[in-house]
Amino acid sequence: FFFFQGHVLSNKATMGKYVQAQRKGKSPVFKAHTRTRKGAVKLRSIDYAERRGYVRGVVKEILHDPGRGAPVAKIQFLNAYRFKRDTELMVATEGMYTGQFIYCGKKATLNCGNVLPLKQVPEGTIVCNIEAKVGDRGAFARGSGCFAVVISHDEDKGTTRLRLPSGGKKTVSSNVRAQIGVVAGGGRTDKPLLKAGRAYHKYAVKRNCWPKIRGVAKNPVEHPFGGGNHQHIGRPSTVSKEAPAGRKVGLIGARRTGRLRGVKKLGQDKD
Repeated sequence: FFFFQGHVLSNKATMGKYVQAQRKGKSPVFKAHTRTRKGAVKLRSIDYAERRGYVRGVVKEILHDPGRGAPVAKIQFLNAYRFKRDTELMVATEGMYTGQFIYCGKKATLNCGNVLPLKQVPEGTIVCNIEAKVGDRGAFARGSGCFAVVISHDEDKGTTRLRLPSGGKKTVSSNVRAQIGVVAGGGRTDKPLLKAGRAYHKYAVKRNCWPKIRGVAKNPVEHPFGGGNHQHIGRPSTVSKEAPAGRKVGLIGARRTGRLRGVKKLGQDKD
């Protein structure tokens, strides 16, 4: 501390900037670009007809949704209680076409695009847009080309085991609904973007997340890994889950790091 004519001046060093990861939580600069989007893609809200029998809808059109890799289908159903039609936006599955009839419910047939409870679906079936909890209208396997596989049913517990697109396994209630088939738009990542302009337009309709600047390429005020005479991290890249927000960059709360060595065990090998 410096004493100057009775005043105490502290020489506390001022900290650096807020890092970009912190600004992403608060700043409106990083909000999703939703103006041109078609709407939320969901299954029908569950009702008596779906629980006991089935409902028929017709695919009116297949749309491109900006910022989404997979096409979406606009499906029209008759309202069971009022003289009107309900339109739903659902995930388009491979093989879907305009004018196709889509059946939703317990007694629907096992065809591509139809929506059934998992307990009605045999083991080994390929499904997509699966609910996590009954009535949440779709949570898993919704990206382009994604699908999950029904591994087994446990009728005593009323649960079904799935293999998700990540390769992980999940146990869900057998009453949750799923669409039959693979999400359309698969193979999208096989074609290289080739030039920066395409990447620019790809992310312009999603949100402000491109281009990504590496932490080591920044200055020390902007990132914990910044600065130094060579681009190097200079500290462990793993960081505690309890670290303060400005330090929480790199491999957060990592259980293990490095390359996965050895043969990856698939679901069918373990079960």
